[in-house]
Amino acid sequence: QVQLVQSGGGLVQAGGSLRLSCAASGGTFSRYTMGWFRQAPGKEREFVAGIAWVGDGTRYADSVKGRFTISRDNAKNTVYLQMNSLKLEDTAVYYCAADRALRTVLSGRVSAYDYWGQGTQVTVSS
Repeated sequence: QVQLVQSGGGLVQAGGSLRLSCAASGGTFSRYTMGWFRQAPGKEREFVAGIAWVGDGTRYADSVKGRFTISRDNAKNTVYLQMNSLKLEDTAVYYCAADRALRTVLSGRVSAYDYWGQGTQVTVSS
């Protein structure tokens, strides 16, 4: 069984930075497309960023392009989300997720991901 354990997050002022980490165990990490999603109160879970299982191709939501960077370290079975220039609207619970389907196109759909981390709160204050 694949487990994803998240760390990082917390409270930061607008304009600040945070880094989220997500460590995987129990599977073949290098064969998973990894994604980060977020869910704000009263809203649906939305795609933030993804990194492909091959070639390290990336995809970002328009709202975070140029501010967030997703990366992975297959030797450490870990995916990261570096968040810079944080805005109030970035406040949400952030989830990492793994897609085991070996897709040729990185998906931003919640339903495409098989395994999920426990979630971590990111709060951006003014």
